[in-house]
Amino acid sequence: MSFQAEPPYVHGTPSKTAVVLVNLGTPEAPTAAALRPYLKQFLSDSRVVEIPKALWWLILHGIILPLRAGKSAAKYATIWTADGSPLKVHTEKQARLLQGYLGQRGHQLQVAYAMSYGQPSLPGVLDQLKADGCERILILPAYPQYSATTTASVFDAVFAHYRKVRNIPELRLVKHYHDHPGYIDALKQSVLAHWQANGRPDRLVMSFHGVPKRTLTLGDPYHCECYKTARLLAAALGLTQEQYLVTFQSRFGKAEWLQPYTAPSLQKLAREGVARVDLICPGFTSDCLETLEEIAIEARHDFLAAGGRDFRYIACLNESAAWVHALADIVLQHAGGWPTASNADSRAAQQAAAQIARTESRRLGAAS
Repeated sequence: MSFQAEPPYVHGTPSKTAVVLVNLGTPEAPTAAALRPYLKQFLSDSRVVEIPKALWWLILHGIILPLRAGKSAAKYATIWTADGSPLKVHTEKQARLLQGYLGQRGHQLQVAYAMSYGQPSLPGVLDQLKADGCERILILPAYPQYSATTTASVFDAVFAHYRKVRNIPELRLVKHYHDHPGYIDALKQSVLAHWQANGRPDRLVMSFHGVPKRTLTLGDPYHCECYKTARLLAAALGLTQEQYLVTFQSRFGKAEWLQPYTAPSLQKLAREGVARVDLICPGFTSDCLETLEEIAIEARHDFLAAGGRDFRYIACLNESAAWVHALADIVLQHAGGWPTASNADSRAAQQAAAQIARTESRRLGAAS
């Protein structure tokens, strides 16, 4: 195997610690031309679509890409902002704020963000961190609940990239944080702030991204982690089991996915006389197509068309202070033992260590 060319190792080079916040990805523009390469990369991932490659290649290139690119582009156009894709905008802001919050707490870490599909690419970001002298890298997927379709795909990309690298940095991977107290508290604060401004609903719906049901039977813990998040959030809000509902959205294809499905569940609630529903997507930490278009537009239409009177979408955590502080807690928990102190703190620690060494040396000398 040939390795990537890299500059000679220089002894004594100061090393840095970095965090990479990895999200799913987004096309570069809300156009069919931009959607084709993005969808091709996304849907070619064997972690995302577990269908024999030869058969899936024919379906993807013969049916899905020609038909879906234009339809997806039209949906992206409804949520696109002056700054670009909401998911990319929010993820970039989270990374920038996270570095600042860590700095305020006395920790000097370089924080970058990357996308599994699209730009900035994960391999490109990892290469840049290596060039910046980062010898310790924490990979932080933007997915609170672990799934082979998302989190494991990130890990695959990290391992595949470093197969070509001679001098590999020390790596740590965050698998999940679906029950982290800071994450649950950030969700709680988001819901309570919404209710304070808008009043309380008849039912709170927690909609998570769906995956094929077979992933559950094959051992993926995603389903259980979603329900644990929901239980913890409901308990934090003081909700009874009858006051909230867990659903799964974004079904694709004809196979059975995790149920209950979001859209039919909303229609059922409306037909049963539930007048107002508030919906939150706890598994998405940044607003994106699946929340702003599929939920805030399409799901709202489904509920109202079925007889519901009021549908309110609760935004993702995005750049909320509680969420970025929770991210900082998660980072520091997983970076434990790594040198992350600021320069001033590092110098103070070094001076203290030197003083201890001198004292111990004198003590041993006197004892001898």
